[in-house]
Amino acid sequence: MTTTPQDLRTIAGITLGEVMDVLRRTRPVFHSEADLQHGFARALWEVAPDVRSRLEVPQRRPGRREHLDLLCLGPEGQTLIEFKYFTRGWGGIVPGSPNEEYQLRNHGADDVARLRFVEDIVRLEMFCTRHDQDGLAVLVTNFPGLWNAPKPHSRPTRDQQFRIHEGRSLNGTLLWAEGTYADNTQHLRGSYDLTWQPYSELPGPGGTFRYLAVPVSAAPISS
Repeated sequence: MTTTPQDLRTIAGITLGEVMDVLRRTRPVFHSEADLQHGFARALWEVAPDVRSRLEVPQRRPGRREHLDLLCLGPEGQTLIEFKYFTRGWGGIVPGSPNEEYQLRNHGADDVARLRFVEDIVRLEMFCTRHDQDGLAVLVTNFPGLWNAPKPHSRPTRDQQFRIHEGRSLNGTLLWAEGTYADNTQHLRGSYDLTWQPYSELPGPGGTFRYLAVPVSAAPISS
């Protein structure tokens, strides 16, 4: 199982590109991850009013109860979405009616951001259990270290196997710090080729935003 080309990825039958075009036009930047979730749901409604969106939907896994960021219900099926919004510091005014001021904080721990994004993919593999379901892990960021590959001959880092830069493939078992911290080990059912897309360009350092979207297929039905 590999990822789908960007223009063919769908959300309950609606192409992701359509939704992201509306979203970037109306919301080039977000105050928080919750703000991103809300903005995405509104953009989806604008593109496809017949697709219903539900935030923070409970999901059951063996031994635990979790919540899905966004459930999209459409005539052609369901898409389960997990969001991540990782930022470096940026501040500015976005024109509008009225103008809106943003002050983004520097999250700092980019290795943890990679871990959490991979965890989202694993969670979606577990959540998507029906033939009419698929998943989508979405990361929006202005931190270039996430989409840029490490420099040649860089020292190994604890998140080496969790790198999510442009052109990377994720698959199999990923070990954190060479397996010395077992709680962070992640097992991927599928194989995912990572392609970053431009999102928005705002003035000043930290004003370049990109996004990564990874589609997840439903688990095969056991015979």
